[in-house]
Amino acid sequence: MGKSKLLFITHEMSPFLELTKIAEITRQLPQAMQEKGYEIRILMPRFGNINERRNRLHEVIRLSGMNIIIDDNDNPLIIKVASIPAARMQVYFLDNEEYFQRKHVFADKEGKFYADNDERMIFFCKGALETVKKLGWAPDVIHCHGWMSALVPAYLKTTYKDDPTFKHSKIIYSIYENDFKEQLHNDFATKAIMSNMNEQHVEPYKGGTNSALYAGAIHYSDGIVLGSPDIDADVLNNVKNSNKSVLEFDSTADFENYYNFYDEITNDEIGGCCIRLNIIYEIFPIRLIDPVNKSFYFEQL
Repeated sequence: MGKSKLLFITHEMSPFLELTKIAEITRQLPQAMQEKGYEIRILMPRFGNINERRNRLHEVIRLSGMNIIIDDNDNPLIIKVASIPAARMQVYFLDNEEYFQRKHVFADKEGKFYADNDERMIFFCKGALETVKKLGWAPDVIHCHGWMSALVPAYLKTTYKDDPTFKHSKIIYSIYENDFKEQLHNDFATKAIMSNMNEQHVEPYKGGTNSALYAGAIHYSDGIVLGSPDIDADVLNNVKNSNKSVLEFDSTADFENYYNFYDEITNDEIGGCCIRLNIIYEIFPIRLIDPVNKSFYFEQL
């Protein structure tokens, strides 16, 4: 039996782009899982402030040349790759001149949120899945980090649910503190609809706030990771009500907890909701019933 395949989708990763704690997690976690036997792939946007020469990015011709359709417009997708020699890992960068070739990431030099951040997000999520298909590499687990990858779980459970590349994939989504206070474009949810989708499928995302994006990702994911101790209370409430398997925040972990969580998700060892969240316990007091038989459910205290 070959190695289990683990795909990371993130908008930042050290040393290429360091905006929040996500960059550190997405640098260390893939390497830790690789050392435990996983086969790893990592995808992220090629934002304009990522130095190609310094990081030795080069185009992957066989993967480039696709067009990603957003709001009836074709947008060319260019794929570039760079290596992290110390970790023997490759990172694939999704590039598009109109969406990513800017000096700043999510806001202009005056701090104004880019009006097309919704389309940039849609482009990245669609492009990431199309890139993996073209790689011919079927992941066992797809772990998304941060708001910019929040549409990936919805696409995997609708448009791509019967695709040979993804039909056996489990999707895990890491939630962090809210990164922006603005709202995405009013038509964001409608633009995000792909084939085999309708308005109902994007209903959880409507509103276009950071919390709404998390709500949609929670709804469609198989497992949730709390990546921060400072998660919005409404988002935590969504996690609590989702009855999804959840991995608690642990700043001192050596990533063994992630390894075990991936194993639980891929082997369907958890029925219903497995709660191991100190942070949720503090806000929503609960207890586990019949843990011996793994019959986990909420009882409000």
